[in-house]
Amino acid sequence: MDFSQNVQRLQPSATIAVSSLAKQLKAEGRDIINLGAGEPDFDTPEWISDAGVAGIREGKTRYTPAPGTIQLRQAIAEDLQAQFGIDTDWNGVVVSNGAKHSLFNACFTLFGPGDEVLIGSPYWVSYPQIVSLSRAEPVFVAGSEEKDFLLTPEDLDAAYTERTKGLILCSPSNPSGGVYSFDELKAVAEWARDRGVWLIADEIYRYINFLGDGPSAGVLNLPAESLGDYVLVDGVSKAFAMTGWRIGFTYSSPDLAKKMSAFQSHTTSNPSSPAQEAALIAYTKREQSMAEVGKMVEAFRRRRDLVTRLFEELVPSLPYVKPNGAFYLFFRVDSLFREGMSDSSAICTWLLKEAEIAMVPGVAFGDDRYVRMSYATSDELIEEAIKRLGKAVDSLS
Repeated sequence: MDFSQNVQRLQPSATIAVSSLAKQLKAEGRDIINLGAGEPDFDTPEWISDAGVAGIREGKTRYTPAPGTIQLRQAIAEDLQAQFGIDTDWNGVVVSNGAKHSLFNACFTLFGPGDEVLIGSPYWVSYPQIVSLSRAEPVFVAGSEEKDFLLTPEDLDAAYTERTKGLILCSPSNPSGGVYSFDELKAVAEWARDRGVWLIADEIYRYINFLGDGPSAGVLNLPAESLGDYVLVDGVSKAFAMTGWRIGFTYSSPDLAKKMSAFQSHTTSNPSSPAQEAALIAYTKREQSMAEVGKMVEAFRRRRDLVTRLFEELVPSLPYVKPNGAFYLFFRVDSLFREGMSDSSAICTWLLKEAEIAMVPGVAFGDDRYVRMSYATSDELIEEAIKRLGKAVDSLS
């Protein structure tokens, strides 16, 4: 069967594939611990869910404007203003069906054939697929392992060409958990500004930050003169435990927002109207929302400390990137490679079958030496999973 060139290079999401296989094995009676999926294990705060239910009961189930209701766009702009202490324009907000959709809108609107888009490696699995669907070329930039894979202007200079039109930056990072400091982010933003490169800042994990109190540095923290053309991508999925509600947004110039809104109007149209009602209450009741976020971040911090301690105790032969944000541990497994098991996919298949742990192979993130595990689960399951991992690793000795 022949398919169009639009999808010839398209690959399915490895994270979803692993999660699906783990669920299948679990349904067959296997005692699988699934550490593959990238979503909080907490329920959406009840008062946020209630707002969505109330929206349904009040008949708020019809079409809204394609970029979201004016009320939600205004609430997001006001929230950004409260976070960063800057003037914002709600006309720059486009609400979409999750942050992934927001990223696609931005890439499809800004890039096309002949363009190159720089992506730091390791990268979230969907970045190169989204860029390729936009008919542009993803160009991977390897950050230094000693610097938690964070990109520097020198790294970017080595990959830059006259065709470079964009840079996708994720902080805190999925999969590594690396977090850019204010100065590191400023240096990268100024590099993009000086070269006329669009900076797409994926800040979906910004609140889940373990370097001090509060969110990590974001592009809107930077002085206005440090920023060139940019698109901020965020949403409710990670910080508010609302992955299934599918509400993300971009914040950019009103002119670009109009183009993305027009594009969205011909693809998905508006996001779910009841989900917008839930997101609206999350953004307008800021103090209450931040209290909920704070509880979840403290739980993730405690789990991060638990995971790293258990790795030091039970699997000291597997080095890892210390996660300073998000809820993943990215650890090296190439010391386990041997005949018949010589890549990260084989390692993950072996662990799934032998230790009944589901994790995601690093090849999906651009580094075949690594595996990603999510610690967005209970302390008990974390402890049991790492005990199983330790026994499996010891068995190879």
